Amino acid sequence: MDMNQYLEVFIEESKEHLQSCNEKLLELEKNPADLFIVNEIFRSAHTLKGMSATMGYADLANLTHQMENVLDSIRQEKLKVTDALLDVVFQSVDDLEVMVLSIAEGGSGKKDVDNIIEQLKKIEAGEPSGMEHKSEGSSRTAMHEFDDFERTVLQQSREQGFHTYELTIQLREDCLLKAARVFMVFEIAEKLGEVIKSVPSVDLLEEEKFDHQFQLAFVTKESANEIERQIMKVSEILSVDVSPLSIDERLIEKETVQHNESAADTELIAAKDEAAVSKGAVQASSKTIRVNIDRLDSLMNLFEELVIDRGRLEQISKQLKNNELNETVEHMSRISGDLQTIILNMRMVPVETVFNRFPRMIRQLAKDLNKRINLEIIGAETELDRTVIDEIGDPLVHLLRNAIDHGVESPETRLKHGKREEGNVVLRAYHSGNYVFIEIEDDGNGISRERVLKKAIDRGIVSEKMAGALSDKQVYELIFSSGFSTAETISDISGRGVGLDVVKNTIEALGGSISIESAEGAGSLFSIQLPLTLSIISVMLVKLANETFAIPISSIIETAVISKDEVMSAHNQKVIDFRGRIVPLISLSEIFEVPDEKEGDSHLAIVIVKKGDKTAALVVNSFIGQQEIVLKSLGHYLNSVFAVSGATILGDGQVALIIDCNALIK
Repeated sequence: MDMNQYLEVFIEESKEHLQSCNEKLLELEKNPADLFIVNEIFRSAHTLKGMSATMGYADLANLTHQMENVLDSIRQEKLKVTDALLDVVFQSVDDLEVMVLSIAEGGSGKKDVDNIIEQLKKIEAGEPSGMEHKSEGSSRTAMHEFDDFERTVLQQSREQGFHTYELTIQLREDCLLKAARVFMVFEIAEKLGEVIKSVPSVDLLEEEKFDHQFQLAFVTKESANEIERQIMKVSEILSVDVSPLSIDERLIEKETVQHNESAADTELIAAKDEAAVSKGAVQASSKTIRVNIDRLDSLMNLFEELVIDRGRLEQISKQLKNNELNETVEHMSRISGDLQTIILNMRMVPVETVFNRFPRMIRQLAKDLNKRINLEIIGAETELDRTVIDEIGDPLVHLLRNAIDHGVESPETRLKHGKREEGNVVLRAYHSGNYVFIEIEDDGNGISRERVLKKAIDRGIVSEKMAGALSDKQVYELIFSSGFSTAETISDISGRGVGLDVVKNTIEALGGSISIESAEGAGSLFSIQLPLTLSIISVMLVKLANETFAIPISSIIETAVISKDEVMSAHNQKVIDFRGRIVPLISLSEIFEVPDEKEGDSHLAIVIVKKGDKTAALVVNSFIGQQEIVLKSLGHYLNSVFAVSGATILGDGQVALIIDCNALIK
């Protein structure tokens, strides 16, 4: 069978199971006695092991299998959850993530995992008494704990007329080669039918880590007497008990509702769904389908073309003044508007997909720095366009690392200052208008105004004369300057400037902005504002001579017409007094070298735009109006054109450049 057809499903589901393992391990660290959490992790590991073995990834399967053995020992209360044990299991999950990433990038998924497997084996053997002895009662309980795959096989076997038996094999007390007898029993059993499960597991049986009794869940067409007769031919077997295998119906219902596990094979998924429905367990399950993101991108591109054609039809309709055509175009506009909303919503992804990797990172960072950190995540269900989600991860990692490494103090320092030993870091997301805000807040030592100014003066970023006139907010924004990205800054300014210029540039490239609030000794708040989507935006169309340009509505404060007499000069820069504030005046005709046809006019049409708390007035020839347009990239050859972020095709077929207001103000 060609398994490549299942590769994409395998990669996606492996990532989901590994993420679940990470989340549940963090919960287990806080509640080490909660065996329900252990069962959740065991389930993910078991499913991942099965998928890996099916796909032929041996290293993945071996490591997951050994991790599964440790988890099985915990849930059977043979091992206790300790920090040392969790560290090794976390490392196992890290190695598994590396291998899955390798497979996703076209690699073989191979990795040297002998060392970590050896550590897991040592942990598993840490309490030999738990391994050596297992009461019949506990064995029977384990035998009746089936995962979805095992349960499905058993149920379908019954439906097809097979017998399902529970075999209890008792070896003689003086049996010397227990593993050899087990092997012989398995050989006979596999000739008569199929072994679905063994208790203890096959590995423990092979290593003789059991008393003198083991059990098998067995599917066959043979009678109970024939099975007993065949197995009793093996020497050193004391007795064989063959009884009908019962599956705990309550367990089936509970587990099917709570754990609808996936598998690589589509037929298996269908079989599992059938089994669940037959028990009435997933009547209220949501109907979802996994779609390749490339298909969504193609759908978006096609819809963008539809938006362009819609604009052209609207313009033609106005020119022809035909009532039937007008009605048809209006109806088409309403339908395409609804379609636009649906497609954009399809592309929306919860920020949880980015946020859920941070708790694990922060746990490790806190351990490395000997700090105690409590991470609180609020609003993880907030949705953003996938293109924004793809880019926002690294800036958030950088800001979180700075908050923990240089914002939150050590436990000793916090106690001296009357704070709790445990530092608090809050990561929150929420919608406001057409924007999503992501905030990172800590209750650490804040930012020192004096140290930031001293460093800014030393680096020549500001003069001593300018420094005294800066507000606190302006001082804090200095740490986004690339001049602060030095090793010396880490000790002098709590490391707040390390790489933050890159963070700011990334966020602004997404059409967003970042601001800082801080109180020395009390903590800091970094607030990121991001647009909901980058594909279709609202713009103000303006004219410069015969050329049409688009200015994003998100950057515009207002439009106005002023007299040329109101224009003043300051430091070789034209400015205007706009509502009591001095605003620089920028001529777009000069920036884009477009001949100005209206030099004799006594008035100027201006667009007031903003970038953070900075503003500028852009001089245009005339306003056309507001319109929704499709943002198209200029491609690799034109990506460095100054003050232009892209282009769009208008209703009349002309190309209009989209002005980058951030670049103009900067």
